[in-house]
Formats: sequence, C-alpha cells, structure tokens
Amino acid sequence: MNDAPGYVDLQVNGYAGVDLNQDDLPTESLHAMCMRLRADGVAGILATIVTDELEVMERRLRRLAALWAADSLARDVIWGIHIEGPFINGAPGFLGAHLANAVRPAEPDAMQRLLDAAGGLVRMVTLAPECDANLRVTRLLAGQGIVVSAGHCDPSLDLLRAAIDAGLSMFTHLGNACPTVLPRHDNIIQRVLSQDERLSISFIADGVHVPFMALGNYLRCAGLNRCVIVTDAISAAGLGPGTYPVGSQMAEVDTDLIAWAPGRARLIGSTSTMPRMAKNLRDRLQLSEAEVRQLLCDNPRRVLDRRTYHS
Repeated sequence: MNDAPGYVDLQVNGYAGVDLNQDDLPTESLHAMCMRLRADGVAGILATIVTDELEVMERRLRRLAALWAADSLARDVIWGIHIEGPFINGAPGFLGAHLANAVRPAEPDAMQRLLDAAGGLVRMVTLAPECDANLRVTRLLAGQGIVVSAGHCDPSLDLLRAAIDAGLSMFTHLGNACPTVLPRHDNIIQRVLSQDERLSISFIADGVHVPFMALGNYLRCAGLNRCVIVTDAISAAGLGPGTYPVGSQMAEVDTDLIAWAPGRARLIGSTSTMPRMAKNLRDRLQLSEAEVRQLLCDNPRRVLDRRTYHS
C-alpha cells in the first residue's frame, strides 16, 4: 500500500467536477481529479462505481481500470475500486438514490463479471446480505481478500452474524440508506452497533447525512478504533451550488451544498471533502487531532491492510 501521509477515503464517486460513474470518462478528467485530491491532502481513495445495469457497470469499470493503468498519478492516488451495488435491497428507504430498475440479487457469476471488468482493482464491495442467497457472493469476495461491506440493507441479526462468519467485515455509511422511520429497538442501526467488535463501520461526517449529535453517539458506542469516516463524494465535491452528473442521474446541489437526487426527496452522495470533515470533527465533536487522524487516516488504512496494492 502507498505510504504517503494524508487522508484515506474509501468511498469517492467523483470529485471537483469529475464523475467517476460517467460513460467514457476522459483521461484528463481522472488526472485532474487526482491532482485536486492530492492538493486537498488525500493520500488515497477507493474510486466508487455504483448501481446501474450490469453491462453499464462493466463498461465503466473497464474504462476506469484502463485510465488508471495509463496514469502514474492515478495509480498513486486511486488505491483500488469500491463497487457499491447492484446487489442491494431495493425497498424504499434502503435503496437510497440507487437506480431501482438496476438492483438485482447477488449472484457469483454476475459478481465475477464485475471483478473481471475491473481488472483486479476491486478492493471493496457493498452489498445487502439478505440479497445474497446462502452468502455465496460474500464468501467469493472474502476468499479473494476483497473487503465485503454491508450497506443499503436490512438483514436480521442472525443473518448479519452469519454474514460476518462468512467474511463480511464492514458496514457502509451507517445511519444512511435506511428509512427515515424505523422500529425503535430492532432496526439495522442497532443490529450493526451490536456487532461493533466484529465490524468496521463507516460514517459520512458532513452533518447532513448524520446529525452531529447522532454521529457523536455512534462513535462513542462503536469506539473510535472501529470507525471510519468517508465522504461519499460526488462530482460536486469541493464546488458550489448547481446541477452535477452522478452516473445516470443528476444531482441538484442547493445553497447549503446539500446534494439532492431529482425531486429532492433523497440525498445523493456528498459535496464535502476530507479537510471539511476533519474540521467538522474538530469543531462540532471536539475530537483531538489524534482522534481525527485515527478516523480519516489510520483506520481506513487498517481496513485495507489485507490487500496487496499496485503501485
């Protein structure tokens, strides 16, 4: 793994005007994005490809892998690929801003198609355990050393425990991709927190996806050593209000820099950056510099320690 100092972001869909989920991603765009990330103090990211039709995801993964191979800066900044979907829960609330018509059950053959398209660069996959029959895809990924993260999901506690036994090791942006109204005791947030000794848990620390009061509670409950901060950044990250592409959709960014899916019924990623999240943790949660570094630098590196990286 690259040892450059700085932030490590495990979930970047785009940045500074560049959408990683666009078709025919230009070579110069990927390079410019990596330059901006490095200027913002980011050592490495997982470039995130999200739910779409399988053939579309394959095409985008192939393009990203080819551009990565041809650009030394991209190879230095992009430590791998995070595939989020399409094997997620399509029920309202859990779906989030993912394309409902592209969600599908997890199948080993379909998963392998995506892995092959990425040319060995996949380091993390977010899926719903309840959509993975007999946890076959979880076992397939874990067997290849890929981080398996639950997200956009609603497994029972027994199924969550079984998935962890099968190789699941992380949960993606807890507190998001779930309905606004949940059962007050037995819900996905409580189930995940009950397994905090066995899971790494990521959070989006922009104050929009999770209010700072709740984020502070979650961090205290899970313990800082088990938590990771991600941006879930889209192409609007680091920019101002406007309309920005996110794969096959458009995000509407308001004057508060909140990114909305069409119709403004759901969030669609974040416009925040790692420096902004570090400031939020210091100013709003009164975390120390060492604690901020743990969440934004050290812990995400530890999540990825199981893999050998290209350089």
